[in-house]
Amino acid sequence: MAGYNRYGHGYDTQGYGGGGGGGYGQAPPPSAPPAPPSSSYGHGQGGYPPSYPPPLQTAGGFGFGFGGVAFPPGTHPDVERAFRAADRDGSGAIDEHELQGALSSAYHRFSIRTVRLLMFLFINPATSSPSRMGPADFVSLWNCLRQWRGIFDRYDRDRSGKIDSRELTEALRSIGYAVPPSVIELLIANYNNGVSCNGALDFDNFVECGMIVKCLTEKFKEKDTRYTGSATLTYDGFLSTAIPFIVP
Repeated sequence: MAGYNRYGHGYDTQGYGGGGGGGYGQAPPPSAPPAPPSSSYGHGQGGYPPSYPPPLQTAGGFGFGFGGVAFPPGTHPDVERAFRAADRDGSGAIDEHELQGALSSAYHRFSIRTVRLLMFLFINPATSSPSRMGPADFVSLWNCLRQWRGIFDRYDRDRSGKIDSRELTEALRSIGYAVPPSVIELLIANYNNGVSCNGALDFDNFVECGMIVKCLTEKFKEKDTRYTGSATLTYDGFLSTAIPFIVP
């Protein structure tokens, strides 16, 4: 896949790699949504939605909330409550519709397409069913969404509740992805739920397209080991990389 050779920029942030010049940057800056590991595409870290107090994170292990369901230590009680309210049968895991309800109550109504992508990205197949999310994965997702929310609010400068093409360009550039205008327009056209809104995305659509750009970029970088912006992929390899992100 030959292509555009300036998709990212280096970071001049101590401890986060990169430096000056082109390329991808070696790691995201502190404010960026976390890059999922290439093996599972999941497990972000971060804070909590703006309406919640800051987290009390501690390292390692798991704590137990009410009813014996394991949450990471330091999980904010409001996050536990959101999970438990969604887990109506008390099984300790939630399906896509329960997750949709939990996220929609915290931010705004998430589309089921966005929810399915988030399930794919954040469920750890080693510990959870592919169709049900446990509390640790839920906390990771919640943390990551808070970081995306901060970026969305920062670049929604007119406070319209939507990100237009110019704002989307700036938002993606701020986390290291210099996406060309033609791709920006394609993203806007494909992630606005088919609703005519003067070429803009609301929050869940912004998360969906941003996560796809981020994850596909990370996968492409695995082939572009010299960070030139060009790589060679087989047809099978290309399909295997792209198809998992085509969410019904």
